[in-house]
Amino acid sequence: MDWRDFVQIAFISVGGLGLFLFGIQMMASGMQKAAGDKLRRILETLTQNPITGLLTGMVITMLIQSSGATTVMVVGFANAGLISLSQAISVIIGANVGTTVTAQIISFKIEMIAFPAIGIGSLIIFFSRRRQYRYLGEALLGTGLLFLGISTMSSGLGPLKDLPAFNSLLSQFSAFPLLGVLGGAFITAILQSSSAFTGMVIALSMQGGIALDQALPLILGSNIGTCVIAFIASVGTNLTARRTAMAHLLFNVIGVFLCLAALQPFTALVLETGSSVTRQIANAHTIFNVLNSAIFILVLPYFTRLVSRIVPGKEIGLEIGPTYLDRRMLPTPAAAIGAAKKELLRMAVIARDMVGEVLSCFVQNDLKKVANIEQMEELLDGMEKAITIFLSELSQNPLTEAESKMVGSFISAANDLERIGDHAHNIMQLAETKVEDRLPFSEQALEELSLLYDQVGAAMKQAAEALETENKQLARMVIVGDDEVDLMEKVLRKAHIERINTKKCFPPAGVIYLDVLSNLERIGDHATNIAQLVVEEF
Repeated sequence: MDWRDFVQIAFISVGGLGLFLFGIQMMASGMQKAAGDKLRRILETLTQNPITGLLTGMVITMLIQSSGATTVMVVGFANAGLISLSQAISVIIGANVGTTVTAQIISFKIEMIAFPAIGIGSLIIFFSRRRQYRYLGEALLGTGLLFLGISTMSSGLGPLKDLPAFNSLLSQFSAFPLLGVLGGAFITAILQSSSAFTGMVIALSMQGGIALDQALPLILGSNIGTCVIAFIASVGTNLTARRTAMAHLLFNVIGVFLCLAALQPFTALVLETGSSVTRQIANAHTIFNVLNSAIFILVLPYFTRLVSRIVPGKEIGLEIGPTYLDRRMLPTPAAAIGAAKKELLRMAVIARDMVGEVLSCFVQNDLKKVANIEQMEELLDGMEKAITIFLSELSQNPLTEAESKMVGSFISAANDLERIGDHAHNIMQLAETKVEDRLPFSEQALEELSLLYDQVGAAMKQAAEALETENKQLARMVIVGDDEVDLMEKVLRKAHIERINTKKCFPPAGVIYLDVLSNLERIGDHATNIAQLVVEEF
């Protein structure tokens, strides 16, 4: 075998891997779009106990065919305080089981469906008018590309079985399983997909190029390598999110070493599950994750404490849903109004933090906190809805005139805080455009935005304090300060338009800058609305 044969093997194998990865991505994207935001809602609500958390993680990962996507979603929820560490771990455990479905599918050697799936999926995408059908067509097209990629990889990797050097390397994995584990973890970390690496091993087995005892260490290592995705997602997040990423790593590392300690019985068990090496590899991947999940779900409280000790610290995260609202208070209006006020103040803190994080992302070109910001915006939406429903139910009870006014004021304040979250979310999207399109911003422009944010942030803080203490004087200061915010926005806008006209500023960046100015000014208006309520109603 000369160098041209090696080049051919490399080209065909890399092309097959590319088709496989693109197929997985397209299939996952189609399934996620078809499900819309339901997956996120399900993940948020169905994780109240370890078993439902495990099942939720498993089902969602089966649907979107990516444990990495599920893990990133879980880290985001944990960072926003929407789920606890224990809930996050249970979902990740389930995701590890769900991701084995890909290996099971491709191990059945049903590559003959590749071209029909590609053809039918393409026809649905091009001729269907309904978005839902187009998304399903995208998923079907991705499935076809996945099988075509596996078939291509298999034919490309086939000649490797005749290479003495390659066979010698595989024999090392059999003699020294830890070496195979490290190799599998390293390659999976580079690919950032355990499904892709497992697919490569299965493709090789289809050509008789690898034995079960050589493949097992590689498959075990892929479970460790996939943890890189969670660690990337946890950079810059809070303590619970970092603990979630650590739990994902420990769960897989401990499971792999337990399996290595009982490798012979495990291999014997896998040999009984299929007649071909291809089926045995897929079954080994599934059996390992099922057994590992069963063990850890039984000791989940102890495992959670272990993770907390390994990643020590104390951090107060956002709690799920309303904290102070209790329908049992409704017959006592004074207590119910007090609870609603506490919830509003909590909402104000979240809104202020969200605006601060958003501007930090914009100024520093740092999109690591985008997932956290998304969750904060969703949390604000949910809190506004909960407060409105709670106060609407309260208004059905006999109330004094003062209490009725306060109920109306609190509903308005909740709406203003929710709108602040919407404007912050708008700035986050502008930050994404700025980073993705590499739009240049001068230090002067960024400094101007920071100065306007300082004014707006101070107004938000003072408005919340005025609401808490019912301080009309402080509320009037916010109202007066709004004129300064409006004036600063107009001055900055006029100066920036002049810079655009004199070609001192890149026009696309100038449009983004003006949109950020507008959103910050509107945030100031909503803070002023809250201050106005304090002046008029208290």
